[in-house]
Amino acid sequence: MNDLTVVIVDDHSIFRSGLRSELDPALRVLGEAATVDEAIAVVVATQPRVVLLDVHLPGGTGGGGAEVIRAAAPLAPSTLFLALSVSDAADDVVTVIRAGARGYITKSASGAEVSEAARRVAGGDAVFSPRLAGFVLDAFGAVAGETAATTDELDRLSAREQEVMRLIARGYAYKEVASALFISPKTVETHVSAVLRKLQLSSRHELTAWATARKLL
Repeated sequence: MNDLTVVIVDDHSIFRSGLRSELDPALRVLGEAATVDEAIAVVVATQPRVVLLDVHLPGGTGGGGAEVIRAAAPLAPSTLFLALSVSDAADDVVTVIRAGARGYITKSASGAEVSEAARRVAGGDAVFSPRLAGFVLDAFGAVAGETAATTDELDRLSAREQEVMRLIARGYAYKEVASALFISPKTVETHVSAVLRKLQLSSRHELTAWATARKLL
């Protein structure tokens, strides 16, 4: 994807400048922000495709990155948010994803990895650091079955197939799912084939749309 526009939000100027220098040149940085209020203003003013968003930020009412998403998203409908934080605490992950972030990666990621994650988010995928998968599954597994129809559909899947389905729908690669669930990529492939067959879907893109429509992400 060429000329992907981004905004960098972090309260440490050294991190912002370092990340900016390491991002793929094809990612065009429209602005930076250090606080909740600055972030909301910059995102609304520039309308970037992706915001690289720290979870803990000063300002606002104390809600950090989640507050930025809740305030800015309605005013920047085409903007997507990718959390980028030193924290891998379950509460932080769950809070920002519930607010609407399309992914969550840790700051141990390289510039190339952040660039690729931004591209994937911009392309419609959900992106998470593999070790965060358990938090995401625990936090969002309970939303399955909000309607009788969804319950019936999910009942066709085994517990393991449901785990694989959610991770694949969020944009994980087969190898990432395998690592998160401690199974082989071949086993993941087998589960995905079974999920698609049982749900009468033809591709992982259809699976993502299916899961999104049923609020399973």
